[in-house]
Amino acid sequence: MSDGLRFGYGTNGFANHRLEDALDVIAGLGYDGVALTLDHHHLDPFAPGLAARTAAVARRLERHGLSVVIETGARYLMDPWHKHEPTLVSAEGRDRRVEYLNLAVRVAADLGAEAVSFWSGILPPGTPPEEGWERMARGTEAVLATAAARDVVCAVEPEPGMFLDTLAGVTELRRRLGDPPGLRYTVDIGHTVCNESADTADCVRSVGPLLANVQADDMRPGVHDHLEFGEGDIDLPATLAALREVGYGGLVAVELPRHAHAAPTVAARALAALRAAEAAR
Repeated sequence: MSDGLRFGYGTNGFANHRLEDALDVIAGLGYDGVALTLDHHHLDPFAPGLAARTAAVARRLERHGLSVVIETGARYLMDPWHKHEPTLVSAEGRDRRVEYLNLAVRVAADLGAEAVSFWSGILPPGTPPEEGWERMARGTEAVLATAAARDVVCAVEPEPGMFLDTLAGVTELRRRLGDPPGLRYTVDIGHTVCNESADTADCVRSVGPLLANVQADDMRPGVHDHLEFGEGDIDLPATLAALREVGYGGLVAVELPRHAHAAPTVAARALAALRAAEAAR
């Protein structure tokens, strides 16, 4: 929507599609952009020929007029036995996560992506919180150095159940790192319903100009389950109005990874709901 917010869809919701087919469908439905999760089947950053494959994706994005953000929530890309591992706060293997995020930054630079989004991971049981902060800070600093050299914005997402699970945690990370301008916020609006004390619109306002990436889904309080709009407690018109109020210009990308079995149909419903909520404001 050229005169309003820009809506996108996450490729993790198209897990059963080839990436090129997913981009074709997302564009064909009328979305403005895509949240591209780098995964084994969607522009695997660890596979050979990354530069050439990235260039091919860039051409397809340009052909469709799609904007892009890079997401890094691949479940089993690095460890086939343990979901999301290793992370920035794992006991071992943190360098592998940093490598993945640095590759994501390089892909983002080559695609002209608006941001690279990442989260903390789950702190291993028995690990002191201060050790978690040290691990998170060291890893984030390494990624920020790569991002600064390529003029890429990084955005940290609070994730229910993880070490950084609220916006306050991201604020504390930024404070510990000296409030770097290249480190901003990802807000999953469903997560605010699930895990924040303030309502979604106030969460958006609290972040304000530091908001670099928005994921969109519905959710219920205390239950981390990504739902289609209308199935949870999100006030979508009020949320979109708050995004406009703070001057957010990035993508609002639908995040429904568990709905890949019906991706085209679900994506069509999501866009209709977003457009209706935008008109209702």
